[in-house]
Amino acid sequence: MKTKSRLLIIAIPLVFLLVVAFLGYLVSNFGIKHASLLHSGKKIGVIRLEGVIVKSAPLIKEIKRFRDDRSIGGVVLRINSPGGSVAPSQEIHEEIKKLARKKKVVTSMGSVCASGGYYVAVASHTIFANPGSVTGSIGVIVGFSNLKGLFDKIGIKSYIVKSGRFKDIGTPSRDMTPEDLKVIQDVVDSIYGQFVKTVAQDRRLPFEEVKALADGRVFSGAQAKRAGLVDRIGSLEDAIAYLAKTIGVHGRPSVVYSKKPGKKLWELLFKSMVGNWASRVLGPAGNAGFYYLWPAGVSL
Repeated sequence: MKTKSRLLIIAIPLVFLLVVAFLGYLVSNFGIKHASLLHSGKKIGVIRLEGVIVKSAPLIKEIKRFRDDRSIGGVVLRINSPGGSVAPSQEIHEEIKKLARKKKVVTSMGSVCASGGYYVAVASHTIFANPGSVTGSIGVIVGFSNLKGLFDKIGIKSYIVKSGRFKDIGTPSRDMTPEDLKVIQDVVDSIYGQFVKTVAQDRRLPFEEVKALADGRVFSGAQAKRAGLVDRIGSLEDAIAYLAKTIGVHGRPSVVYSKKPGKKLWELLFKSMVGNWASRVLGPAGNAGFYYLWPAGVSL
């Protein structure tokens, strides 16, 4: 009898330790999707959008992961971005809309949430801004460099064979014609209209009212609140507390943060050595293209 008691005394803690170790293995190897085995109730997810928006895939992966995690009852989208490329901004916006159809989504603006960053923000149910957050910059920008004078000075000649009169628009070796500029302006106007329409629909504001604000200007968080571009003034912690209350979480909520995409060494070196030069010669974000971007925010 004494032998059985001793075995039980040894076995019970051992089984407990094995169960804890197994659950820890699930969490460490399978991520937040399986973390719900350890938690009861609703958790708050925080998805971070930081820096210039160049690609959408890494963030969309995190959005889907949080959307499918049943232990997460709502998501705070923390944005600190001056915007970026048009298509990735639109793709992230669309995925946030899908997330918002399933869970409550609140945006928290950091130092900057402008242009493409704001485009993403309007997909959420509620937008928080700090009084001094920089937002707005609703508009489109594209930049081209004309190096013809420099080429002529140093004796460089450029020969272009093209299939149509507009095929070489933006080539740095020649001047832009009025017809070229009209083609580009038409594209800008089309993409701009998409931006204004999206803000008007998502914020439930009249199109003309948004258009009056959409001349590229930036606003402080306090100004944006008065203009109807954001809903509340508050910090990230305020946004988390508001969301927790909204979804019925009592007390201090459990918060899960999205993974921060790592940067490779060569990317960091490239940005530090030629980033500023590229942003001036190739375009606002270092690549040719159309942008929902506040250029002054790129260096912040």
